[in-house]
Amino acid sequence: MSIVDLLVEPLQYDFMVRALVVTVIAAAVCALLSCWLVLVGWSLVGDAVSHAVLPGVVLAYIIGAPFALGALAFGLLAVVLIGVVRGTSRVKEDAAIGIVFTTLFALGLVLVSVTPSTTDLTHIIFGNILGVSASELWQICVLAAIAFAVLVIKRRDLTLYAFDPVHARAIGLSPRVLGSILLGLLAVVSVVALQVVGVVLVVALLIIPGATAYLLTDRFSRMLWLAPLISSLCSILGIYLSYWLDAASGGLVVVVQGCVFALVYLFSPRHGLLGKWLTSRRGASKWQRKAPRRTT
Repeated sequence: MSIVDLLVEPLQYDFMVRALVVTVIAAAVCALLSCWLVLVGWSLVGDAVSHAVLPGVVLAYIIGAPFALGALAFGLLAVVLIGVVRGTSRVKEDAAIGIVFTTLFALGLVLVSVTPSTTDLTHIIFGNILGVSASELWQICVLAAIAFAVLVIKRRDLTLYAFDPVHARAIGLSPRVLGSILLGLLAVVSVVALQVVGVVLVVALLIIPGATAYLLTDRFSRMLWLAPLISSLCSILGIYLSYWLDAASGGLVVVVQGCVFALVYLFSPRHGLLGKWLTSRRGASKWQRKAPRRTT
């Protein structure tokens, strides 16, 4: 079988085409947001919000509402609760995040276990990209478009907030408002990625692309296109591998992204382990050539 056949055969099935479209959309918008999350240091917040949406999905199923609506409501609820606990008590941010997301996630697991359902709700936990319906595809596209539009429009303010919130306040911007916008977008994007990899692995799409791009360049403007490009290509490869290996699609998407990060971590020209080792070797050799020789 030729390479062309390998690429074309999966596209004969509608569910594979929908899976590829949804995965690329989710991967691109998650990667774009991940650039700011990596700089601000909100990896744990992303993990919290992605897990906290589970009870919202189950409750939406119980009342017959769209899954995305329930997930978004509980994602925003998690953001608000984290802020309330952090701002009104002596509990620090990391502890507040841990309390809120573990409690909500546990509530979701309880609801899954006691809810009578003809649908296997565990696919919400682990993802079910190959089962995306046309209506779910439109929901994901709308939410992704909203998140993408806000990120593009507010990119300069959010970048300033990430690098220097004190300066942002000095020129009249509100770091609290910008932080709230970023948290709100995090909730929206978590819902977008939910169908692809499930609540367990959403944080991978929100962190790995930005971290990979961060090791490849020192310019934030380049990160903003490198991260979505890398994430989209990894996602496409992951979907194709899942088709040919008959394995979990969401898991393979994350595994491919993790492998790419490992390669960049080792071989990045400036920030990879090998690149830094070669730079130090060149510096040592140059110093040895310039050092004066001692004569007797």
